[in-house]
Amino acid sequence: MTRAAVSCAVTTLDSIKRSLVGLRMPRALEVLDATIRRIEQGEIDGISALDEILTEELTLRENRRVKTALLVARLTTIKTLAGFDFAFQPSLDRERILALAELTFIDRAEVVHLLGPPGTGKSHLATALAVEAVKAGRSVVFSTLADLIASLAKAERDGSLRDRIRYLRRAALLVVDEIGYLPVIPGGGNLFFQLVNARYERGAMILTSNRGFAEWGEVFGDPVVATALLDRLLHHAVVIQIEGASYRLRQHADLVPEHVRSKAVIIPPPAPKRRGRPPRKALSAHAAG
Repeated sequence: MTRAAVSCAVTTLDSIKRSLVGLRMPRALEVLDATIRRIEQGEIDGISALDEILTEELTLRENRRVKTALLVARLTTIKTLAGFDFAFQPSLDRERILALAELTFIDRAEVVHLLGPPGTGKSHLATALAVEAVKAGRSVVFSTLADLIASLAKAERDGSLRDRIRYLRRAALLVVDEIGYLPVIPGGGNLFFQLVNARYERGAMILTSNRGFAEWGEVFGDPVVATALLDRLLHHAVVIQIEGASYRLRQHADLVPEHVRSKAVIIPPPAPKRRGRPPRKALSAHAAG
C-alpha cells in the first residue's frame, strides 16, 4: 500500500470514528480498531465486520435498556426461570410455567395467582416472569402488597391518588408480591380494590400469596372488599398452587419443627351458595320426603 493510500485510509478511519462519536455509538467505537485488524489479516470481510460492529453496539444498548427497565420496575433482585429448581417442587408443572414465560397472558390481560406456603418459590417465579416481560419490552411494575398500599395511601393523603392509579394502570404487567404476609392497614383493601378495578380487563397481573382465597376477608380486614377483589381477580385467571417444602429451609430441614416443615395446602374458595328459589326438582323431592 502506498503512502498516499495509507494516509487516505487513516483519514477515512478518523472520519468513521468521529461519526461513531457523533452517533453516540461507544461500543462500536471501542471494537473498531480490533475489527479493522481482523479485516487486514483476512479473518473477516467488510460486510461481516460491519455486522459484528453493529451487533456489539445493539447488544450494549439492549443491555442498558433492560437494566434501566428493571430499575423502573423496581426489580432490584433478579431471578430467572433457568435458576429455578423445578425438581425440588414436583407439584409444579414446569411446562405450564414455561408457557407463561411466552407472555401471552399479558396480551389477554389475565391474572396469574401463585399460591403456596412460604419459601416454595412464588416470589422467584413472579420475579422471573417479570424479568422475561422486561426483556420483551413490556412495561412492568413490581411491589409487595404492603409497599403498594402504602404508596396508594400516601397518594390519597397528597390528593394524587387518581394520578397514582393512572400510572399503575398503564403498566402492561403489575406484580404484587406477598399478599397475606403482613396485615393490611385500615382502608388499604379499598385502595387496592380501586387499583384492581382500574386494571380489570386492561392489564395483566401476577399475585403471590401464602393464604387461600377463602382467607382474603381476613387478609384485607373486610369480607365485602375481599369478595369484590376476587370477583375481578378470578374472572380471567390462571391459578397455580405450589405444595412443597421451603427452598430457604431445605439445607436445615432437620432443624425445623415438623409442623413448619409440613406441606401447607392453599385451599381454594368455597363454591358460592346458590341464591333464589331452589330448582323445582329439589322442591318436589323435599315435599315427597
